[in-house]
Amino acid sequence: MHTRLIGVGLGFLILFGLVAGKLSLATVFQPMAPEKRQIASQVPEIPKSDPKGQISGDFSLPDVHRASIIDRNGQTLALSLPVAQVYANPMELIDPADAAQKLKSVLPQLDEAETTRRLSLKKQFVYIARDISPVQEIAINNLGIPGIYFEASERRHYPLGRTAAQILGGVDIDDHGVAGVERFFNERLNKDRTPLRLSLDVRVQAVAREVVQAAMDEFQAIGAAAIVMDVNTGEIISMVSLPDYDANDFGRAPADSRFNRAVTGMYEPGSTFKLQTAAMAIEYGVAHIWDRFSTIPIHIGRFTISDIKSDHFAPWLALPDVLAKSSNPAAAHIALDVGAKRQQDWLRTMGFFNRVPVELPEAGRPIVPSLKNWGISTVMTVGFGHGVAEPPLAIVRGTAATVNGGILIKPTLVARDQGDGSRPDTGNLPPLGDPASKTASAVPASDKTASDDGSDAASPLPEPQGPRVVSKENSDLIRKMLRLDVTQGTARSAEVPGYFVGGKTGTAEKVGPNGRYLKHVNISAFTSIIPMNAPRYAVYVMLDSPHPTPKTHGFVTSGWNAAPTTGKLIARIGPMLGMFPDTQNAAQIDADMAIPLEPSIPTGRRALGPGNDPGDPRIAAQKEKSERDAAKASEKAARLAAKASQRTTRHTPERG
Repeated sequence: MHTRLIGVGLGFLILFGLVAGKLSLATVFQPMAPEKRQIASQVPEIPKSDPKGQISGDFSLPDVHRASIIDRNGQTLALSLPVAQVYANPMELIDPADAAQKLKSVLPQLDEAETTRRLSLKKQFVYIARDISPVQEIAINNLGIPGIYFEASERRHYPLGRTAAQILGGVDIDDHGVAGVERFFNERLNKDRTPLRLSLDVRVQAVAREVVQAAMDEFQAIGAAAIVMDVNTGEIISMVSLPDYDANDFGRAPADSRFNRAVTGMYEPGSTFKLQTAAMAIEYGVAHIWDRFSTIPIHIGRFTISDIKSDHFAPWLALPDVLAKSSNPAAAHIALDVGAKRQQDWLRTMGFFNRVPVELPEAGRPIVPSLKNWGISTVMTVGFGHGVAEPPLAIVRGTAATVNGGILIKPTLVARDQGDGSRPDTGNLPPLGDPASKTASAVPASDKTASDDGSDAASPLPEPQGPRVVSKENSDLIRKMLRLDVTQGTARSAEVPGYFVGGKTGTAEKVGPNGRYLKHVNISAFTSIIPMNAPRYAVYVMLDSPHPTPKTHGFVTSGWNAAPTTGKLIARIGPMLGMFPDTQNAAQIDADMAIPLEPSIPTGRRALGPGNDPGDPRIAAQKEKSERDAAKASEKAARLAAKASQRTTRHTPERG
């Protein structure tokens, strides 16, 4: 008996030893992975400390499938965080009320009564909560409630809130992009986990938003926009649209805040379009800088084209003076010299008839008159920026093409360098006192150099890529005229010492719901380039419906609001872009860029002007009438010939 008891005891000892060993192996030495429907496998490891930002832009969380979005310097703009969906099988629950009470201890927002009701249903699946954090997931799992399960998921997060909200867009509940670059690059973000590097610089973006918001508040505007773009690469460094919203609240943001005024908004460009009128006249050889154009009001039908009553211009202005003083009748005369066909061809070539090719689904189609109705009045009004509506980015693109050597570039929100975390080539300009910058206007674009952060080592500036729309010589000439607008014209308030700002102001009356222009309700804009002696960045500011202030003496034109705002913006972002003001050599640079308001007429040339004005509306109207009459006569002759042919066929007897 004693031997038998010892044997049974040893058997139990061995059995319990095996069980204990198996448990130790399963829970301590070789624990089994939980089932997929149990605690989700997406709980991340604790991130490593990175005080120097050495892994910025390459950090990715395990089991997160959508790639992050970063700016040109590696700053995270959008990333997906691991979350879980918690659900239950009510058929497996023992006490629904007790389960609901325990769940509420972890999820304070949970409606306990509603959860108890749903957990009491005769179903095998009910959702309890979505997008819970890994910490909450672990806490619920530790409650040990049978019938509670988890499903791995992820949630898009925008750590910088309002920064570039309209550009980033958003995703739906299934993590599919529904707006902005999230939508445009949806497939790429879901297939390639490498961060998508945008051309934006969040430092410049933040400053641009701050400056434009201050102007919007000061002038009580209902909206505003700002764009900073590299004129050689087309990279958009900043794009601001106000009002904006927190990108994390995309679904609850009002439509007016989601509206991207930089690419979706269509606005009459006003006098900023006079740059295109002057450029096409010069490029087509229709006008020269010494030609004179009439500023006398033009009466056409029941409309009158005139300048502001406070403007007192000479009866005739030379081409540089037309841009500097921004005369509407003079611009209309230039447009008539160019003619409807060539005006249409120019605008089509410059991309003003199509959407701007940028990586945003919201990019809108411009509003342009029907080509068959493009008569004399349309030619004149389009000549000074009315009768067409374009997005601000189209104006920036057109401005860049006239000053970068004549190349129409493609705007882009993607950084040129899409490497593995290396810093992109920002192509910073050398200090503006560098001899290369002082003579840049006389040096081919390929000879221009840039140094990184002002160092001695120089590297070639990127060569603009795209079709040539303006000759290099004419581009250099246009740059000088745009500089003149800031030094002696309507944009003097935009001057920033040492940055050699050039550009064109523009003020256009807004069109009301009834299709009529609203008096004293304007779009004020300024399109500019810095530095004008060696163009690198386009800077654009637009204010929607600004109000006058005591400082503006009752005026709402862009020279009083958009232009000074642009100057403030340039002064702040210049150093961020690696550009530092050169006041020491300013006199020499301005001398190299100088052009007279009223250039002298070369010997042996007959300038356009008094007694030689092909852009006279009366001449243009007579020519248009003659062309219409000729077209009608030709059409009538064709109809008569067709009828005669039919009668001959009808009365010809059959042979045989």
